[in-house]
Amino acid sequence: MAKRGYHHGNLRQALVEAALELIREKGPTGFTLSEAAKQAGVTPAAVYRHFAGREDLIAEAARQGYEVFADVMQFAYDSGQPSALAAFEATGRAYLAFARKYPGHYIAMFESGISVNRNPDLAIVAQRARDVLERAASDLSKHIPPEKRPPAAMFSAHIWAMSHGVVELFARNSPGSVSPFPPEELLETGIGVYLRGLGLIPPDN
Repeated sequence: MAKRGYHHGNLRQALVEAALELIREKGPTGFTLSEAAKQAGVTPAAVYRHFAGREDLIAEAARQGYEVFADVMQFAYDSGQPSALAAFEATGRAYLAFARKYPGHYIAMFESGISVNRNPDLAIVAQRARDVLERAASDLSKHIPPEKRPPAAMFSAHIWAMSHGVVELFARNSPGSVSPFPPEELLETGIGVYLRGLGLIPPDN
């Protein structure tokens, strides 16, 4: 591919797209800025006009991922209304769907070691995504007597952790972690067990 220098039409986004492809192929620590530049068709020196280093590039990939993730979660939440239970379950499924459709973004967001507080823009959009799941949890927890009601942040964190575990172990072809059940079924039944424990859905007969 010919080197086009920093006059490349949208170099910043081209570098992000290159990084996402390399992240999918090699992981977040398996490539250099020079490789990202080569993938984008520019000189390594041109990269530094936009990013101070590889971690800044990955942070931008994560930020863009959170933008999509927050929109996906919001759409799932809205689609489940007016039922608080349906909205809550939909956000759990949306987590799994996002991880499958956007693996590069997912890895940059959750497996790169980049803090969501690395820069203000990343922190804001990451919080927006968390707020959607917390709002869904808060809506559903209103059906629990106040004295038995867990904090919405804890409620949503439990489901986030369960969703993340299913993705990591069974939805992204982790070596040696083959499940006899589809990831969607694992997540659905896991959420069901959790909600039954809180008395939010009736027990199986």
